This record gives sequence, structure tokens and C-alpha cells, in this order.
Amino acid sequence: MFPVDHIGIATRALEDDIKNYEQNFGCVLDLREEVPSQKVKLAFLKSDNTLIELLTPTDPSSALAKFLDTRGPGIHHICFRVPDIKAELARLKKLGHKLIDETPRPGAHGSLIAFIHPKSTGGALIELCQRSV
Repeated sequence: MFPVDHIGIATRALEDDIKNYEQNFGCVLDLREEVPSQKVKLAFLKSDNTLIELLTPTDPSSALAKFLDTRGPGIHHICFRVPDIKAELARLKKLGHKLIDETPRPGAHGSLIAFIHPKSTGGALIELCQRSV
């Protein structure tokens, strides 16, 4: 069983949404980061049980911008923390899951991340992350 690391929420109004989560839900801003390889800016907010990741595109050609254009703001993905991301990707591939990332790539917080296609997960975009700490 893997713990939920965070829930990713796509937004075009990052600053407004940070304030919303802080003022209305008691979340605390933990980290802001830009991930140029994914063409996103993000903010992690702490809640009691997990992190909320607010993501906004930095480029209109990014996958996140296309997601927002198609679906609008809202839940983008659920991320599970795994101890060995390469082993998990190999296991899931062997089970027949469609992987968006066959090899891990750098993510926020110095982590390694990979995404599993929603066609393999009942419609939800799933991210795996392996934290460096």
C-alpha cells in the first residue's frame, strides 16, 4: 500500500487559489517552484493528511495548458509516493498498464516522477513519485 503524496489541481489563477486554500481550508503554503521541463509553476500547500499541489502552465503549448483548455480548472492527478519508482514502473508495465513515462523524470522537491495513463486507471491520471528525502 502506497501513501497518497499529494493531489494535483490545475488552475489558471495560482495566487487566488493559494489564498483560497489558506483562508478557507486552513492549508499552509509549503513551497513554490517552477518546473521548466514540464512548463509549470506550482505551489504545495500542507493540510493535515497530505499536500495539495496547485499547478499553472507557463507555456500555452504545455500538457497542463491543453488540459485546462479541454477540461477547465480542477483535479488533475493523484500522486502516490513509492520507495522505488523504477521497480514500480516495471511492475505496472508487466501488469499491462499504459505508462505515459516509461522512465522517471525530475519533479518538484527534487523527486523523481512518472505518470500512468488514465486509460489504465479507470479515468484518473496517476503520478508516482519517489522523494529524495
